[in-house]
Amino acid sequence: MRIVAALLVTALLAAPAQAEKKLSDLSTSAEDLMKDWGISDDDGTEAAIAAAANKPLGTLANPVRVGGPEGERAYIARLRCADGSLPKVGPRGQGGVGAFGSTVDLYPLDCGAAAPGRFALLMDPYHEEHSEDRAPAGFRLER
Repeated sequence: MRIVAALLVTALLAAPAQAEKKLSDLSTSAEDLMKDWGISDDDGTEAAIAAAANKPLGTLANPVRVGGPEGERAYIARLRCADGSLPKVGPRGQGGVGAFGSTVDLYPLDCGAAAPGRFALLMDPYHEEHSEDRAPAGFRLER
């Protein structure tokens, strides 16, 4: 009787381990999911970045690449109008799909009478690895 009970306990303890193995076989890696969604960091992304480099920065054709909402806020905090003043920043909005294949955020900026005046800044928040050191035309970046 003890042998039957021991075998039953062993079988019950082994069942969850076998179920885990089956679930892990069915799961997809994060890299594969990113490739399926078209957001992998492969030659296509690098080619899109290279193609956008000659377009005006901060536009749909070349959105500013930053890492998340924190990166957006940090970049905007460093932007200065031509006269050195801080631009007035409007509410964030949806800017569509940018040159790198991801959705971009739109920030309306207003320098008033200073150049560049009003500007719709487009930012792509899906580039954690990138730190932009350039400013859109008419602006400059503080360090």
